[in-house]
Amino acid sequence: MSNRHSLTIVVVCDNHYVVLAAVLIKSIETNLRKGGKIDLWIVDDGISEHSKSRMHASVIPEITQIHWITIQDAIQGARLPIDRSSYPLNIYARLYIPYFIPQNIEKVLYLDADMLVLADLYELFNTNLELSILAAVTDPRVKTFDNHWGGILNYKELGLRGGSAYFNTGLLLINTKKWIDAGITEQIVAIINTNVRFANYPDQYGLNIAMADKWLKLDDAWNNFVTVAHPHPKIIHFVDRKPIYKAYKNNPQYKQLFFEYLNNTAWKNYRPIGEPKRYLKKINNILGKIYKLFG
Repeated sequence: MSNRHSLTIVVVCDNHYVVLAAVLIKSIETNLRKGGKIDLWIVDDGISEHSKSRMHASVIPEITQIHWITIQDAIQGARLPIDRSSYPLNIYARLYIPYFIPQNIEKVLYLDADMLVLADLYELFNTNLELSILAAVTDPRVKTFDNHWGGILNYKELGLRGGSAYFNTGLLLINTKKWIDAGITEQIVAIINTNVRFANYPDQYGLNIAMADKWLKLDDAWNNFVTVAHPHPKIIHFVDRKPIYKAYKNNPQYKQLFFEYLNNTAWKNYRPIGEPKRYLKKINNILGKIYKLFG
């Protein structure tokens, strides 16, 4: 892939996590090869104008071009599944990426906002997706469908193999044309709606079933959980407590690295927040689903 080609990247976040997204983008810019360009799409789930201004002030305009799209425009009026988790409904926005990205873009990278990139993403984009709809990384905690606490708990009833590899949806390299042609979004929504009581990690549940044994496995380094030791991680994924919280308890070196990138954004000197705000965020996520269900 030539340096003149921009990398199309999608991030979804709200005003609570926008600081995480800013650090993510800064880490991508910092580790991008010379002359590299980022075509960044941010799905906006209630991000304030002040935060948007800070995001623009944080990126290098010669490298990163930001496109804002509201979550309502991203999902194009679709009726989202109402699951039982405390995750926000914006987790489903990733399912609609192939529909809101310009049609001439056939390869898109989705990244969770709570990630830190330590490698040149052109290397990842060089992954050959000509024969694949999706490339991802095996979830290090839930490696197969038959995992007793986080896998596909009803895999037998669905006629699936217990030994099928289970991927984490925090990083998705998508062939948009093949995704649309196969009707993946519609399949996933139907799967979750039909099996909602089994959808503990709802978007992952639906994606893994729809793509069972049909996705391309990437090296584990591209989605390394902060809870898992890796000699040379290319992307650190801050699962569990985020480094913006005082309760962060994982690798201290990764937290230090996070704040080094953060101090090169408009959020420099940001102070970690306490547990009450973290729990309030989860409560608001649940209330949002209740409103959608009965409102």
